[in-house]
Amino acid sequence: MKNLAPIVLFVYNRISHTKKTVDSLRKNELAADSHLYIFSDGAKSNRDKDLVDEVRGFISTIDGFKSVTIIKRESNFGLADNIISGVSEVIQNYSKVIVLEDDIVCSKTFLIFMNKLLAEYETNNSIFSVTGYTFPIKIPDDYEFDVYLASRASSWGWGTWLDRWEKVDWEVNDYQNFIKDKQAINDFNEGGEDLAAMLNEQMAGKIDSWSIIWTYSHFINNAYCVYPVKSRVKNIGTDRSGTHIGKTKKFDVEIIEDIKELKLIEQVQLDKRIMHNFKNFFSQNKIEIMLRKFLKILKDKSFCL
Repeated sequence: MKNLAPIVLFVYNRISHTKKTVDSLRKNELAADSHLYIFSDGAKSNRDKDLVDEVRGFISTIDGFKSVTIIKRESNFGLADNIISGVSEVIQNYSKVIVLEDDIVCSKTFLIFMNKLLAEYETNNSIFSVTGYTFPIKIPDDYEFDVYLASRASSWGWGTWLDRWEKVDWEVNDYQNFIKDKQAINDFNEGGEDLAAMLNEQMAGKIDSWSIIWTYSHFINNAYCVYPVKSRVKNIGTDRSGTHIGKTKKFDVEIIEDIKELKLIEQVQLDKRIMHNFKNFFSQNKIEIMLRKFLKILKDKSFCL
């Protein structure tokens, strides 16, 4: 396979997770032909410094790739800024990227799968991104393809192209118009009933999420993410060690290793049955967001339960 996408890996202070992620990635058939860029964020505090240094010591020993380039942040960028700036830097030179964080374990065929999707949909401007992860939703038994489309972007083992990435308005300058448009809000939430609520939290400065803006960019550009029917990655950070997700088994999936000839979607068309299941999967997320808001109000008002 020619013209492979570079791999961009973001790490912080989780040495065990980072080792598992790198080990799984290095076992890929295309690893030796792929350029790996590692962005190591700076410590938030003195308490994190030793952990960050331990991770940096490990990544300095990584081999098994065509090249390994390490970028050590001198200060703490935070997850969102680190990813936005890191992807922007690498994608300028290659026009496409495959992105992983330090808690994503991949199958041995992940790189083959991702590079195939990036090649297949490169000229299809209705596709903004591709991913190796699928949420544990029900796929109809008679569904004939190996991938499906959704308006919600994935941040777990994903890839995109320069021209799509450059279309993102990270400031969300049309936000005030969006929140006044009930139909737009409803349409946005077709990708998951938690989306508009998360965007509101992001714009209010209550969360630091690049991925909700990435998903919003898909929405306003009438674009989609290509998901696999069977997952090629899994998230091992749902153990309270991550930035945004607490301990949960909700996102657990089994990953597959085979890479048979893929039957890909040629026409941009959503499967209503899959989208129904996809949307319902996130209905609980909206409830969780509302509960967090309620508990914060109680705390701020010094109410007693």
